[in-house]
Amino acid sequence: MSDPARGVAWSVLAAVREDDAYVNLLLPRLLSDQNLDSRDAAFATELTHGTIRWQGTYDAIIDHLAPRELDPPVRDVLRLGAHQLLAMRVPDHAAVSTSVALVRRVVGHKPAGFVNAILRRVSERDLATWIDLVTEGLSGDAALAVRYSHPAWVVAELRRSLLAVDASHELEELLAADNVAPKVTLVARPRLATVAELPGKPGLLSPWAVVLDAGDPGEIPAVREGRAAVQDEGSQLVAKALVDLPLEPPRGRWLDLCAGPGGKAALLGALAAERGAHLVANEVQPHRAELVRQSLRALPDVEVTCHDGREGPWEAGSFDRILIDAPCTGLGALRRRPEARWRRTPEDLESLVPLQQALLRRGIELLRPGGVIAYATCSPSPKETLDVIETVGRGVAVLERVDRWWPHRDGTDAMFVALLRKR
Repeated sequence: MSDPARGVAWSVLAAVREDDAYVNLLLPRLLSDQNLDSRDAAFATELTHGTIRWQGTYDAIIDHLAPRELDPPVRDVLRLGAHQLLAMRVPDHAAVSTSVALVRRVVGHKPAGFVNAILRRVSERDLATWIDLVTEGLSGDAALAVRYSHPAWVVAELRRSLLAVDASHELEELLAADNVAPKVTLVARPRLATVAELPGKPGLLSPWAVVLDAGDPGEIPAVREGRAAVQDEGSQLVAKALVDLPLEPPRGRWLDLCAGPGGKAALLGALAAERGAHLVANEVQPHRAELVRQSLRALPDVEVTCHDGREGPWEAGSFDRILIDAPCTGLGALRRRPEARWRRTPEDLESLVPLQQALLRRGIELLRPGGVIAYATCSPSPKETLDVIETVGRGVAVLERVDRWWPHRDGTDAMFVALLRKR
């Protein structure tokens, strides 16, 4: 490639569009394949993530300027060019000329003049001015959807999420926080690593968290050895909440019912080992169960199983503490997974709720009387959180506590955890 960094970014956008690729899995592989130095890799990473986060806003600008329907590969080039012009420190002439060269290479010569003309028009205004222009005549969630680059249904669902905690006035802060690239946070797994041995600054919320200023976490010895890992502080706090809830007598059989890919299971396993407990980490998909094994490789007393959590072979009442990190829409992790906001649909929300209810119902069945269960999601949606607890837990479990963390308040993913004790 004559411009490998921009080529990598375009390839990721194309793969997300055509193959439902995951940015966090594909981008590092392409960066490695192209052997980019740290500066070009950082440029490609920002260009990729930023463009996907803001593509709703950029599409509104492009559609305002484009006189005709666009082929998807051409639109991807225009999105990349718009991000360079409106959100990166790239000179206008460089953003335009490299985009023209890119479209010639990935599509052909025919759209080159069109791309040149559209991006020159984009460069005539800054982002704030463009947003004011393309939201004229819009109101409510439709305007917020364009202004903050979220699908309108996600805006509405996040509004309902904040309304549940009497904080609907914070909606724009939350939407804005979703568009800020998160810092890399590490977890020092207890008894395996210490916060002091990891580079960076201690986290603000979790006693095991370290926030990196820069650098590749894969180069850190403790991470390579499985003694530490990349993990959002909110995820760390979910495990802490479950372990901190008192249990009498403090027996030692714990279960992570939906353990893949293994981050929470590894922290929970380290905490279990600290307390003389045994953790069973279960995952339904074999390839994700293998990821769990890799995450737990530094822990001696953890059992990894591969079953449908709703039907596994365990005896009723056989566990003392259970974590259910339920499959969810991921609406709380949109800053970290930029493609998720465009991939998820309202239908996904409706289809996931029965699964979440079934997993919690099974978890309560597997819990011994007096045992504690943590039901967690990386979605703040009431349908996936409080409504599930109310539907399943009523009459069979006591709700001890609900904790939430938010990007705009806490600098974490939007995590939800409800702690219940079986009657």
